Amino acid sequence: MARLLSLFRPQVFVAVLGRRNMSLDYVAREVFMAAVEAVQPDVVVRQALQRKNNSVIIGGRKFLLQNNVRVVGFGKAVLGMATEAERIVGDHLVGGVISVPHGIQETLRQHGKEQLLLKERSRIRVMEGAQHNLPDSDSMKAAECIAQLTSTLTDKDLLLVLISGGGSALLPAPIPPITLPEKLNITRKLAAAGATIQELNTVRRSLSVLKGGGLAKCAHPAQVVALILSDVIGDPLDLIASGPTVGGQVWREDVLAVLERYKLLDSAPASVKDVLGRLRPRQEVEEDKAGHVLNAVIGSNSIALQRAGHRAQELGFNPVVLSPGVCGDVRSVSHLYGLLARFACSNEEPLSEIAAKVLKLGPKVGVESTDLHRTMQSLEQARSQGGITCVLAGGEPTVELTGKGRGGRNQELVMRVGLELRGLQLPPHGPVFLSGGTDGQDGPTEAAGAVTDGGLHEKSQRQGLDISSFLHNNDSFTFFKSLSGGHNLLVPGLTCTNVMDVHVLIIPPSKTH
Repeated sequence: MARLLSLFRPQVFVAVLGRRNMSLDYVAREVFMAAVEAVQPDVVVRQALQRKNNSVIIGGRKFLLQNNVRVVGFGKAVLGMATEAERIVGDHLVGGVISVPHGIQETLRQHGKEQLLLKERSRIRVMEGAQHNLPDSDSMKAAECIAQLTSTLTDKDLLLVLISGGGSALLPAPIPPITLPEKLNITRKLAAAGATIQELNTVRRSLSVLKGGGLAKCAHPAQVVALILSDVIGDPLDLIASGPTVGGQVWREDVLAVLERYKLLDSAPASVKDVLGRLRPRQEVEEDKAGHVLNAVIGSNSIALQRAGHRAQELGFNPVVLSPGVCGDVRSVSHLYGLLARFACSNEEPLSEIAAKVLKLGPKVGVESTDLHRTMQSLEQARSQGGITCVLAGGEPTVELTGKGRGGRNQELVMRVGLELRGLQLPPHGPVFLSGGTDGQDGPTEAAGAVTDGGLHEKSQRQGLDISSFLHNNDSFTFFKSLSGGHNLLVPGLTCTNVMDVHVLIIPPSKTH
């Protein structure tokens, strides 16, 4: 059925949408939610942990259960992960501590997601903190409790470490004499200056007791198994939640380079300079040689995009995964999607010229030329056959803050893509673009992202909204909330997971075919 639909001509496609009562806006939201559902915390843990009698198999390795299991965790998805882990290991669980976002338990109850909550007599202690995704005294207390629990383990113990997006903010343990406000201030300035998540985590690791392999070192000689929901491009173990179970060397030169790049070294507090001045390579955790630590990525953006592609196909679209690692400034990323849309359906500019611009833009947005070529080949085929293409991508673009408005990278990206699509046909004959954070929260707002099409500029003008002013003030949420009563906003609520962002670009066949 999906193959047949992909060959439909525009007029037939519109008729199909009408019969199904589907708009492209609806389809984009459906595809996004399929991505989120694929990386639900209980689902990924259930797939990763296989219980067989008095043992558990993880990543092909068998671990004996002898009332010797402790669980620690930190991240936005960890509560659901811990609930499923406790169900699987059962009475072999001795105790545990997890650090989760402020208010998440009440939010889950309000949304009817009791299945992700620990049972009343759970042996795992839940500690909430990191309000507004920022480290605070509550999350610091949780980190101290986690460190205390792991420091008492022996070689007979099995420590399950549950890690997901948001883990860095929920495991703050600055190296003395650095205070939490000092560490928070320097990371906030880095984020505001447009630093990448890789750069942020490089600095965090260098200033933390538990990150950069510190937690695994603290738990030695216990067997450590980390189950990870990746929220970092490329799934680098040393950067996810700043690598608490991944040993390695933190080089002073790398940290100084980041601070100098954003002109923050001279203004750094004396405590930070003191720690950096005596920074030495951390003790490495030899996974393969000692078998002390097993790190397993059980959920990622790639997995989410794969499921999104399946859902798009079920709805009659031809899915094409561009890349799970889109990054760079939102201006460049929005231009990429605008160019791809024009490549697929514009009749005003030669395809070769658009293709050249796309390939030139690739390095700026972290997309390999082979992926761009493959995607454009699919789009060109759709032009000739009248197929319906759903371009899928993921990653984490950055926004340079120039104002004090309320918004997030997904909503700002959608605004800019809307401007890029200006002049193209409107749905159902023209493209629709969605960008959303899989954690359900885009910046300090209640929205995960938004949806747009080529009519965004004209619609905003009719409603007296100046897009340029909102963009300059980084006020994307206020813009979309004011536009058509917030119809364009993507508000799934707290999703209890996080594998970065998902981008959906649906391109129907050109009306001229």
